[in-house]
Amino acid sequence: LQMLVLLAVTAAVAAGAGTGRAVQFLAVGDWGGVPEPPFTTPREVATAAAMGRVAAEHGADFVLALGDNFYYDGVRDEWDPRFQETFERVFAVPGLRALPWFVLAGNHDHHGNVSAQLAYSRHSDRWHFPHYYYSLRLHVPGTNATARLLVLDTVLLCGATDDFGVGASPRGPVDAAAAEAQLSWLQGRLASARHDRYVLVAGHYPVWSVAEHGPTACLVRLLRPLLRRHRVTAYLCGHDHNLQFLQEDGVGYVVSGAGNFMEASQSHKAAVPPGTLRFFFGAPQSPGGFAHLRLDATAATITFLEATGRVLYRVALPPR
Repeated sequence: LQMLVLLAVTAAVAAGAGTGRAVQFLAVGDWGGVPEPPFTTPREVATAAAMGRVAAEHGADFVLALGDNFYYDGVRDEWDPRFQETFERVFAVPGLRALPWFVLAGNHDHHGNVSAQLAYSRHSDRWHFPHYYYSLRLHVPGTNATARLLVLDTVLLCGATDDFGVGASPRGPVDAAAAEAQLSWLQGRLASARHDRYVLVAGHYPVWSVAEHGPTACLVRLLRPLLRRHRVTAYLCGHDHNLQFLQEDGVGYVVSGAGNFMEASQSHKAAVPPGTLRFFFGAPQSPGGFAHLRLDATAATITFLEATGRVLYRVALPPR
């Protein structure tokens, strides 16, 4: 890992044809099925079907997977059957079949073998997980506008946690030097993205959340000042199993963790800055949900959708 940490991976994503001069993608977190047959949940299946419909109708260039890709203990190795049972066979609906996935790791992935998830990139044309953290360069078609998506490993940054311990917070990084290397990589990438029209940062743990796990103190301390200083457009995450949008100091905070479970708790409502929560959806009877992002010349539009296809909330964030 120490050697890998020094690698800076950058991939370029070209927007597909017919996307109306925009880069568009779907963001789904905490989608990782279950470890016993049939290895999927009804929510995961319904969310996959709805993602396919939205991609076909509204356009999508890729999927951003926000971690907890395999419940409850990740995968054993790069040949683990869970890749087929939880990913390949479920997200094979029309509209999704041809889309690349860009993947990051959650705490449940770190219970298993994350290096195997990186290695699976060699086995699948759809699965792109080049490094624990990496940078995507996005070009808005028909314009000279660019966007940057910086993908983090918040477990390496902040430590592991038991997802199902109420209010359990990360225990601090296992490798402090690796956490420091990731943070300095992020600082460098944010500085070099100053001319990008939009900058998005993604990780598994939330900075702000009103739900069961609440804010991640480590990220409030380390990440929030960087997001504000560099005028980041939005931070995307999962970990809490619902959909949320918060806004603070011009930064949008997107929680999209409703791909497999749905939890209604707002037990940390008093732990976020007053007035920042704009939207929350965690109805236990809901079949799941995800977010659609569209970056064009004039705005970054974030749409939260239920797996029924119903639009729950939409917000447009201005260019930097």
